[in-house]
Amino acid sequence: MFINNFDPVAFQLFSLEIRWYSLAYIVGILIGWILSKKIFLTNQQVNVKFDDYITYLILGIIIGGRLGYVFIYNFDYYLVNLTDILKIWEGGMSFHGAVAGIIISSLIFGKINNDNSFYYMDVVALVAPIGIFFGRIANFLNSELYGTTTSVPWAVKFIQIDNLSRHPSQLYEAFFEGIVLFVILLYFYKKQYLKIPGKISGFFLFFYSIFRFILEFFRAPDTQLGYLIFGFTMGQIISIIFIIVGLSLILFKNEIIQQR
Repeated sequence: MFINNFDPVAFQLFSLEIRWYSLAYIVGILIGWILSKKIFLTNQQVNVKFDDYITYLILGIIIGGRLGYVFIYNFDYYLVNLTDILKIWEGGMSFHGAVAGIIISSLIFGKINNDNSFYYMDVVALVAPIGIFFGRIANFLNSELYGTTTSVPWAVKFIQIDNLSRHPSQLYEAFFEGIVLFVILLYFYKKQYLKIPGKISGFFLFFYSIFRFILEFFRAPDTQLGYLIFGFTMGQIISIIFIIVGLSLILFKNEIIQQR
């Protein structure tokens, strides 16, 4: 059994605390940016615009992720503590909210530049598992989003939380939503699906949500929400919606191909 007692602070720079979660965001975005520019972006005009798009993307991730957490996961608290919404450094980001933010920021950028927004979203979808991987590792180091109690040999005690043996659900998610999902999307990339705007985004939403829905069974529910309808967590309910959206997008794009 592994005892998790990592410090959420990676290191200090003078009086500034650099946390693992912040590093995960920075490293994930930088690696994704580099891979997008060097490998996945084949259209030179879009490649040049991608640097400007990154600003929209980062804003979409931060604003969408934060507001998603506020409205979906902890609305009652922030309703009476409005100023705390701005305290992002205290934690509280929603992946599904970040996805919504990415979609909105991509639509805005595409509209401004008269480009197909799906092409930007497809490239982001290809590299998103990298950021997810680092984000889940940071969750593990922070002793957050931990798993349900278990007696499996690889159980972990998050002693900053309690003294119970739990599933290292963050590592499960890092593997499936990060590594496995990246391999799956690379397969579709090699099948030239990037040439069909929206296709890769559909596969990303579908497979990510499938993994997320299943792995939520090993993850403790949010304490302020608990289990909801049919015993599902909020993450599972939103994942069902994203599965439908992703599948619809895949099928819609198939119809377009057949009509050509």
